[in-house]
Amino acid sequence: MISRFEHSPWAFWAEADDQQRDEQRAHVAALLERYPTWTVGERCFISPLASVHADDLRLGDRSYIAASSYVTDTITIGSDCSVNPFCVVRGNVTIGRAVRIGAHTSILGFNHTMEPGIEVFRQPLVSKGITIGDDVWIGSQVIILDGVHVGDHAVIGAGAVVTKDVQAGAVVVGNPARRVNWRVPPTDVPATPLERRVADLAERARAQLADILDRSWDPGAGLFVDHPGAPPTVRAQCDAIELSMLLSEAPPPQRTADEHRALLGNWQDPATGLVPLLDADGRPAAIDPTDGGVAYHVLCVGYALDLLGSGFPHPLAVVTEGTPETLAGFLDALPWRDDAWGAGHWTDMLGTALHWTRLRGDDVTAGWAETLFGWLATRADARTGMWGEPTAGEGLLQPVNGFYRASRGTFAQFGVPVGHPEAVIDTVLRHARDDSYFAPDAQNACNVLDVAHPLWLTRDTGYRTTEVRALAERLLTAALDRWTDGQGFGFRAAGDGAGNLSSGPGLQGTEMWLATIWYLADLAGVSASLGYRPRGIHRPEPATGL
Repeated sequence: MISRFEHSPWAFWAEADDQQRDEQRAHVAALLERYPTWTVGERCFISPLASVHADDLRLGDRSYIAASSYVTDTITIGSDCSVNPFCVVRGNVTIGRAVRIGAHTSILGFNHTMEPGIEVFRQPLVSKGITIGDDVWIGSQVIILDGVHVGDHAVIGAGAVVTKDVQAGAVVVGNPARRVNWRVPPTDVPATPLERRVADLAERARAQLADILDRSWDPGAGLFVDHPGAPPTVRAQCDAIELSMLLSEAPPPQRTADEHRALLGNWQDPATGLVPLLDADGRPAAIDPTDGGVAYHVLCVGYALDLLGSGFPHPLAVVTEGTPETLAGFLDALPWRDDAWGAGHWTDMLGTALHWTRLRGDDVTAGWAETLFGWLATRADARTGMWGEPTAGEGLLQPVNGFYRASRGTFAQFGVPVGHPEAVIDTVLRHARDDSYFAPDAQNACNVLDVAHPLWLTRDTGYRTTEVRALAERLLTAALDRWTDGQGFGFRAAGDGAGNLSSGPGLQGTEMWLATIWYLADLAGVSASLGYRPRGIHRPEPATGL
């Protein structure tokens, strides 16, 4: 029987059963034995119903070739790419990272000569080759002809016939394809002052990454600390990995990638799937499943392992052993009215645990995911779009910050639209007028991120966009001034008057502010100048679908 994964392989590693996974591994192994020059990365999928007869094939991690595709000759495909059903990829073709190719598309990196007096079938083949950059979306039924270069971040509309190069960031449609818009404006357009400041910040961060990592490395413990003088924590290891992968696309050099993976994986408790806090000596303490820090480790350790091409070695019992009834009871008992941030924190953990469980291929009790999303959808307040109420002492801080945490791990992570998006925008903009949190010296990374992300998540509504952009530019301008050379960002904009070390530069502040700056820059239309895009906890794209 033909599996649905043959034509929908993006769901394979999350949803296939053990037998299907074993069959896929055996199929790839047989292909590699037949074609010893091929290389196939981790968690790839090549449909047995695809005709793949390449002389040389290089397939990056998490890429797939669906049923009825026809792939021949010399093909290089980067990580996180899709060759969807009925695609043709032939000739000398090089495809970058994170490229999506719609069904029935033909990418033809060769041609026949057309000398007179010789039948076409006798004409020799010639090849200039086709190159496609990173983060490109190619719609269905597109034709790309030999000799074409498609730049990074481009979009090629369905049915287009591409005969000439496509500029980086361009949106092209038609036959022959022509540019109709920019997804990312070209770099040769004179930069605005804000674009220049954004680019300068990113350049300084990349140049000073090694100093920042060295500053937070404790050689005695063999572990990272948030900042000099702080104890080692699980989060510090994860923040270091996130930062290094964001700015250099490589893990921190203080350990090899395998050593980073082993360290984090060995900390996971096999019985619960949770990762404990560390004691003062950097050793795992006893598991306390009620501790919010332990809950956060489901996020930070899971995403760090994911960035390293790995994952949790053990199941997460909160999902695999949970029931819809216990989940609903847990959500009901969370302190939504008085501590919506805390309630959102635990909800974020639940959604993220669901994601890792599906990615591992572990069983999820029927109705568990539906209960999680259904509870949130039916409990959201239509007036605010959020959960929880303003409080006398903190105003809208709790519901706004709680909305970010609860929606990040659920709606955003799984690509599900949030309910009442215009109400969310109204609430966030009202909250952002509170100088207790958003005067320049009062800001911290958490509060600004928790405003930026909901506005970015609801941006496609087109609602109050002028006000959203103005707020993003104001917050972005303030954030860019906070970088400390060789040290990064502090979590807080200014000291708290009590000598709190977390107000100084550290890994947590640097990781969070760099992600927040990307969201603000994207809302302000200048994120292309950064040259990076969040990839871990704060990545903007959904991690998977439901």
